[in-house]
Amino acid sequence: MRLVSAQVTNFKSIEDSGRVDLGNVTCLVGKNESGKTAFLQALHNINPVGAAGTFDLVDYPRKALPRYRAVHDRTPATVVRAELKLSPDDVHRIEASFGEGVLRSHTVAVQKDYKNARMWNVELNERVTVHHLLDAAGLPPELEHQARACATLDELTSLLKRLEDAPAAAALLLGQLQENFADGLASRIINSFLSVELPRFLYFDEYSLMRGRISLRDLRERRAANNLDRADHTFLCLLSLAGLTLEDLEREQNYNRLKIALEAASVTLTEEMFKYWSQNRQLEAEFDVAEADPSDPPPLNTGRILHVRIKNNRHRVSIPFDDRSHGFVWFFSFLSYFSHLEHAGGDLVLLLDEPGLSLHAKAQRDLLHYLDDRLATRHQVIYTTHSPFLISAAHLDRVRTVQDMDGRGTIIGTDLTQNDRDTVFPLRASLAFELAQSFFTAPHSLLVQYPSDVVYLELLSEAVWTRRRVRLDPRWTIVPVGGGEKVAAFVSLLSANQQNMAVLMDLAGPHQQRLLYTNVEGLLARNVLPIREFTEMREADVEDLFDSAFYLALVNGAYQAELEEPLTPIGLGPDGERIVSQIDRHFRDLSVEFNRHRPASHFLVHQARLVPQLDEETIGRFAAIFERLNALLPHVEHLATAPPRRPRVQLT
Repeated sequence: MRLVSAQVTNFKSIEDSGRVDLGNVTCLVGKNESGKTAFLQALHNINPVGAAGTFDLVDYPRKALPRYRAVHDRTPATVVRAELKLSPDDVHRIEASFGEGVLRSHTVAVQKDYKNARMWNVELNERVTVHHLLDAAGLPPELEHQARACATLDELTSLLKRLEDAPAAAALLLGQLQENFADGLASRIINSFLSVELPRFLYFDEYSLMRGRISLRDLRERRAANNLDRADHTFLCLLSLAGLTLEDLEREQNYNRLKIALEAASVTLTEEMFKYWSQNRQLEAEFDVAEADPSDPPPLNTGRILHVRIKNNRHRVSIPFDDRSHGFVWFFSFLSYFSHLEHAGGDLVLLLDEPGLSLHAKAQRDLLHYLDDRLATRHQVIYTTHSPFLISAAHLDRVRTVQDMDGRGTIIGTDLTQNDRDTVFPLRASLAFELAQSFFTAPHSLLVQYPSDVVYLELLSEAVWTRRRVRLDPRWTIVPVGGGEKVAAFVSLLSANQQNMAVLMDLAGPHQQRLLYTNVEGLLARNVLPIREFTEMREADVEDLFDSAFYLALVNGAYQAELEEPLTPIGLGPDGERIVSQIDRHFRDLSVEFNRHRPASHFLVHQARLVPQLDEETIGRFAAIFERLNALLPHVEHLATAPPRRPRVQLT
């Protein structure tokens, strides 16, 4: 049985979430206090693991609570409604007992209200069950013909009750109907199958994290009083997974037998846990039991205390579980809880509230793979997150945005375009991360300053090629870094992946020194190409490689609406100054904001008309740069002999 959709109403900040479609993995993204946790908690109470699952009136939206109290006893409000799809095996088992085709729909619905009554909606064809029972009843032909006209079990029961001299087969069938279908066919299917097979909902959050020291006596007494918290349940799952019980640990007096049991538990859990923890492979779990220290706070000051420690084999020391990193504590606790429940069998819906929030970014990516490859293959997962590293850019269809809207409460939807910037920020960050990864995995990276530089280099690569000059080798991935001050950081990050790099920009002063200091292993001097070397200027940008009249034509075309008169070289500034600096200063005098990407976009849009206007000096400067850059790559056939290609820069 799989969860298809859910709708939550009248619960905390949620007036009506709307119908929320749910898949094998569903990710809820939204700001703090938007209602993500409330949605998970409502789902959890459908059929929670280890508890009855109850709703309380204190959770009803406060502004409407006074009115609702007056009608609560007569018409309790529905809190959560879930649709579930029966699997082929589910359908087969039901039809084997009640007749093939008894289910009009293989989707059923279950809901729960503030009286905590669980109600089902199942579409049935009772005539199928009538015929199914008659096939095995062996009634006399005339009576059977009469019985097959009945559309419901109630009609069949009434017919059999009216018989004066009922044959034995009829009396036996009547007894079966009265015993097995006293409350109707739907009730029988619900009680004998649907309620039994309903998935259990496991809610896991920060309050479920296990403690590192446990008073065995206190835990046993609170378990007897049904007063356990979520952290206690996690620990009991850990014990069960290790094959131990509280009674075993409290009663065992033989030290050798106790130590053997604890070491066996340590080995079992280490193998189970650390095959998924990639951050440090040198760890192992250790258990020990000791008498309480009277100076410790209650309840740790009496009886036997179980200590959970984590040993680091690299440093040959062990430290208390509570002193490990918060991310490790979360991962260990969750795997303990989940592994025990999975061994118990049955379908699970895992509700994870901010999973792995304290994990390193790489460990969060590992957790995302774990959700996909390990959990979602057997169970459904619904989780909330603020982290872009727990959002798969390849599976944005699984994302549901959560917003708390004025006058409407929490709304959950799938339209990523109809949300405020803060709500979808993790999605944007995830996409940006995926884009950045393409830079970091490229074998040959050319660092430039601005996105406009990428446009110019791509367009001029094609322009020089059409004039039978050497174009830029397509093996280069052009990476705009945003300024000279960021080059050193990019070089450091990219060199960690042992990539081939080159830098095309003018670096001077602290930026040059920082680059040399950062890349001590050698971004060779020949890999840094100052643009000024290809001009007659002291400092230069890519724009200075163009003839000034041509570049001004690009600016005039891009800013036609803002300029009363076209710009000309006369009066812009002294010779030798960067042309972009001159234009920027002139635009400030006109109270116009200059953006260097707009002329590049104009060039891109009108390339068919503008590329033929490039003069030979401009072509020569870019061709010289491309030849220098290509010489830094492993040798291939001369690029001028390659077939033509379309520019890699396209408008979207």
